[in-house]
Amino acid sequence: MSFYFLAAILLVSALLVVTLRNIFHCALFLIIALLATAGFYFYLGAPFVGVMQLLIYVGAIMVLIIFAIMLTARISDRLKKVSTGLAAPALIASLALFYFLLTELRRTPLPGRVSAPLDALNGLGLALMTTYVLPFELISLILLAALVAAIVLARKD
Repeated sequence: MSFYFLAAILLVSALLVVTLRNIFHCALFLIIALLATAGFYFYLGAPFVGVMQLLIYVGAIMVLIIFAIMLTARISDRLKKVSTGLAAPALIASLALFYFLLTELRRTPLPGRVSAPLDALNGLGLALMTTYVLPFELISLILLAALVAAIVLARKD
């Protein structure tokens, strides 16, 4: 049941990402799509990958994208409708790709559920907090400086 719920959320939000006209709304629905993807990782028994999805993509990348959108001038201006006339070939190519992927998925035997050993995750956490603590903290300072610089650039005087 939860798989179908996550799949529905992911499909609807991904469809809205590519169909909405307002780029800020597209970014918000991309966040929802990335959250649903993280939900799939948790559902499949890969909590480390799910947490990394939340931290890296939802946390860092989407904040960067939203900063870029907010720094862009005249985001709310209405633009002329631009069409290249390639909607029909794009739809045909998308349906052909979907058909190919579906047939290959049906032919491929899927393995059973495999979980990562906890020792590997414990070792990674131990290495980050002992051996690599200085680079880890330097990266956090660089990210903090980038955040302060983005706020200074976005501020209107």
